[in-house]
Amino acid sequence: MNALFYAVPAAAILALLFAWIFFRQMMRESEGNVTMKEIAQYVREGAMAYLKQQYKVVTIVFIVLAVFFAVLAYGFGIQNSWVPFAFLTGGFFSGLAGFVGMKTATYASGRTANATMRSLNSGLKIAFRSGAVMGLTVVGLGLLDISIWWIVLNAFVDTPDMSQKLVVITTTMLTFGMGASTQALFARVGGGIYTKAADVGADIVGKVEQDIPEDDPRNPATIADNVGDNVGDVAGMGADLYESYCGSILATMALGASAFFGDTALQMKAILAPMTIAAVGVALSILGIFAVRTKEDADLQGLLKSLSVGTNLSAGLIAVLTFGIFRLLDLPNWWQLSLSVLSGLLAGVIIGKVTEYYTSHSYKPTRKLAESAQTGSATVIISGVGLGMISTAIPVVTIAVAILLAYGFATGFRFDPDLLGQGLYGISIAAVGMLSTLGITLATDAYGPIADNAGGNAQMSGLDPSVREKTDVLDALGNTTAATGKGFAIGSAALTALALLASYIEEIKIGFGHLAAKGGEMAAQFADLSRASIPEIVEHYNITLMNPVVLVGVFIGAMMAFLFCGMTMNAVGRAAQKMVIEVRRQFREIAGILEGKRRPDYTSCVRISTKAAQQEMVVPSLLAIAVPIAVGMLLGPAGVVGLLTGGLGAGFVLAIFLANSGGAWDNAKKFVEEGHFGGKNSASHKATIVGDTVGDPFKDTSGPSLNILIKLMSMVSIVMAGLTVLLHV
Repeated sequence: MNALFYAVPAAAILALLFAWIFFRQMMRESEGNVTMKEIAQYVREGAMAYLKQQYKVVTIVFIVLAVFFAVLAYGFGIQNSWVPFAFLTGGFFSGLAGFVGMKTATYASGRTANATMRSLNSGLKIAFRSGAVMGLTVVGLGLLDISIWWIVLNAFVDTPDMSQKLVVITTTMLTFGMGASTQALFARVGGGIYTKAADVGADIVGKVEQDIPEDDPRNPATIADNVGDNVGDVAGMGADLYESYCGSILATMALGASAFFGDTALQMKAILAPMTIAAVGVALSILGIFAVRTKEDADLQGLLKSLSVGTNLSAGLIAVLTFGIFRLLDLPNWWQLSLSVLSGLLAGVIIGKVTEYYTSHSYKPTRKLAESAQTGSATVIISGVGLGMISTAIPVVTIAVAILLAYGFATGFRFDPDLLGQGLYGISIAAVGMLSTLGITLATDAYGPIADNAGGNAQMSGLDPSVREKTDVLDALGNTTAATGKGFAIGSAALTALALLASYIEEIKIGFGHLAAKGGEMAAQFADLSRASIPEIVEHYNITLMNPVVLVGVFIGAMMAFLFCGMTMNAVGRAAQKMVIEVRRQFREIAGILEGKRRPDYTSCVRISTKAAQQEMVVPSLLAIAVPIAVGMLLGPAGVVGLLTGGLGAGFVLAIFLANSGGAWDNAKKFVEEGHFGGKNSASHKATIVGDTVGDPFKDTSGPSLNILIKLMSMVSIVMAGLTVLLHV
């Protein structure tokens, strides 16, 4: 085994060590007075209770799927025997990443509020370092899982041909990506439904109907709202980006093994490259985290600049060191592949900046959106939808250019079918580049919900209004960084999904290998197909746009993006209706709540969100698994390729639209609350609150779930490729 590999588990341990150090530093901070501790405990207990229920449901799904994969592997011999175990570990580590992040966040919010009483910089430091716990936990667990499986499969996979062994190992490891994606989808959908049902219910009745402030302790839904920030925006996001991170690395490893098939030494170098880039990215993320600090009198622009110092430092250094990594690996086209990585990094930066421009109230689009509130809720919604649609243009063009550049650099801009594998490897390594510094990128994302909860704690604890003003500044920054993080995630998902499309063809070839091993009169033909190139497999199944089966798959894939969003938005709507009814009931029937003489029944609202999320998350999540299987069985590989292509195209654009519209509506509300266009409790303010409630499921439920949907459909198709080949030989 190449000595360079050991940098990967070492980086994993380093990331987990610093995550533990940051967690311990945060826990040594004071959580504040008795009331602050009590509120934090309510939120912590509600979040843990929800996660426990969610994991019970997900465990049942995982057991059923693992048994199904075991039947395919041991009963029919059309699946690798390691697949059921790899699937389970992927789901476990994904769930663990979300759990650690959420546990940290529930302890950090009260401490952030208390630290903000001292200074803005103190609050930022605790919130950001706590967010870094999740960022480093995600990359640490991801690299640890990859390292363990690489060692195990190298020891136990036994094939006479070493080159074939590397292909089998890397394609088998892709299946733990399916486990991670499945867990992430349940976490994102369930958490998103929970948090937005509570948020919408609290805003509609509390802020619009009763004119009480956000996070006011008199609002029965306010604890459920704060719990939701943790289960949706922290636990869900952690599981989401764990699977994005692992998926990009695994897809690149699999493509490296196939692109350089026949040259074992070159294969090994191509496989090690994404793991090594990720390992170096861990060290640079830690360096960037220590570089983040701000001045006490900083405004939103100043805070953005503070976070940018850390992220830009990490991104700039990985861009330079990538050349050294490829040179050290001695790949023949090392500097061209380095430029492929650079194209992915640059695309990520551009998408992040565009997202910031369209969602931060420091810039014209969101300020114009806030201005439209002067003529009512309808114009706010119309303007927000239009803003989101327009905001898709630059990211789509950016990804398109990045794909062409990454492919071109890897092949010397020779678009030769014989170089297709190398070109696809270039695209995939670009996705690794985009996510290489995820440790700090995710820290800036996870920081947002912590700051939001800190503001809630300050409000409910009755702290001095100046504390809430400071946490609101941190929260507004968090809205922008969260939107930027979502743009980053969907951008990397587009590149990774394209790589997974090529990996699907490779898995089809392995499926033919399983059939050849069974013998029979067609064994020789199956053996030939198992050694075919990607263009030859494409020709065998007539995967062209002139094939109606492919076009049918494209339409189904595009439809899946909209159907999935529709189902998750309706789920939020139904749950929010129940929440609104309950909050109105309490205001009406429990005397003394609005006067602050009696405490509301927070538990009933937490129960409503928990029950709704558990019931509503199952069908959309299972649909994402069932449709690729059904399309593969009915339409074969040609239909599956169409499905994945349609889902990628529609899902990518729709996800950007939803994330940016939702982020802009939220920050338009914040801009009005700062005193513009009438300020708090004005007609403009109420109009932006309506826009914000519409945007809640856009940006926190349906939008961020789409990037998981895109990759999960790809992962399911890859895992089921053996069955698809068996039915469509």
